Amino acid sequence: MSVTDALAAYRRDHGARVLDLLRSTDGRVPALDERRARAGLAGGVDDLDTLEGLAVLAKDDLPGVQRSRPPLGGLLAEGAEIVRLFASPGPIYEPQLGGADPWRWRPALEACGIGPGDVVLNCFSYHLSPAGAMFDEGCRAAGAVVVPGGVGGVELQAQVIADLGVTAFIGLPSYLAALVEKYDGLGLAVPRWQVSKALVTAEPLPDPLRAQLTSRVATVLMAYGTAEAGLIGYETDPGSGLRVPDGVYVEICEPETGRPVVAGEPGEVVVSVLHEEYPLVRFGTGDVSRWTLGDDGDLRLAGVLGRVGAAVKVRGMFVHPHQAGQVLGALSEKGASAGRFAVDRVGDRDVLRLELVPSHGADHQALVEAAEEQTRNALRVRPEVDLVEHVDDGVLVDVRDWS
Repeated sequence: MSVTDALAAYRRDHGARVLDLLRSTDGRVPALDERRARAGLAGGVDDLDTLEGLAVLAKDDLPGVQRSRPPLGGLLAEGAEIVRLFASPGPIYEPQLGGADPWRWRPALEACGIGPGDVVLNCFSYHLSPAGAMFDEGCRAAGAVVVPGGVGGVELQAQVIADLGVTAFIGLPSYLAALVEKYDGLGLAVPRWQVSKALVTAEPLPDPLRAQLTSRVATVLMAYGTAEAGLIGYETDPGSGLRVPDGVYVEICEPETGRPVVAGEPGEVVVSVLHEEYPLVRFGTGDVSRWTLGDDGDLRLAGVLGRVGAAVKVRGMFVHPHQAGQVLGALSEKGASAGRFAVDRVGDRDVLRLELVPSHGADHQALVEAAEEQTRNALRVRPEVDLVEHVDDGVLVDVRDWS
């Protein structure tokens, strides 16, 4: 089967579920009703060609949508059950809905072999952002025991691996590499290292890093999702492409028009979440991918190939240009005459570099301290602050080279 044929079958079989969702939520979700009315679709959406005329809701637009109708922008159905609320950079506020595994990560975990009998070290943040809770809920649904490691405290986490017999890891691939290095640096006995499975996400997994990790962890698989949509794709074998799970409908679209691209061409990942309480229909993630076929002939996503949105992901967290500008504006009152943020990559680790030009007579040490504090508070990423004589244009630039 060709990619074109596989995509046609996927569109026919799964796209119908989005049409059913629109019918069942008509009049119940204010923001979705308004989008339909603006597109002239208030009378109903009866076919996928019409659905594809509904304007994409861009991730970059979510902060404004939520400010216009606080707190959640009218994106939830009336009476939706909410058990937690989270705040991601932007700020973008995300609800956790009731029920088991609401972000649907269980299939990705089970594909990695994670389930009953496993002790999982979850190294995503449990503080404000939803990532930690996402995987916590998924692990519980899969029957695994969770150690809520969060981000930071690598030395303690290495000791926990040895003491508690941790068998699986969830987090950034670069964080797993740092954890292995710390484990060895502490002189902990390698025979006590029992981590044999790792599900990694939120940053690229280049082949050299995967090879480095699999020298210590037998199974390392990649997954892909967002704070708003949950799981979007997951590997079943290394390098096999990302299988799209049940619960979402994925399109690859032209960023300018929101229309699907030719099968196999790159475009923006546009997701519809098939949930009546939170029907996030045609949500533009800002990520670029394309359709491909796995070794089994099934339709897969080719991973995240880049970004089309204004936000930049750093160590699994999005940094938005307007937030970067706010930090720079505040630092102008602390002795900075100019500045910019540059996202770089050193080895297998993302680095957020803050380049600042000090004003004449400014207290350099005080400026650096203020810059570190302001950035951590606003962007939730620790910066490396460089005082320089001049900066190039741009508030937030991505200088990483993925070639």
